[in-house]
Amino acid sequence: MPTMKANEIRDLSEAEIRQRIAEEQRDLTDLRFRRSVTGLENPIVLREKRREVARLKTVLNQKKASGETEA
Repeated sequence: MPTMKANEIRDLSEAEIRQRIAEEQRDLTDLRFRRSVTGLENPIVLREKRREVARLKTVLNQKKASGETEA
């Protein structure tokens, strides 16, 4: 799945963002396991996945913060 930009992530609901975080973390765990067992053709994928998870978590926290101030 290609990386999403922050603006694209902001268009998702909180539930969708949580689901994407879970998927990306599963992928990241799988990649780490494969790297330790056989090695990866493109180890940069690990960095991209880590950054994608961070981006998703950042937008989720921003949504939570803005929801708390409005409520």
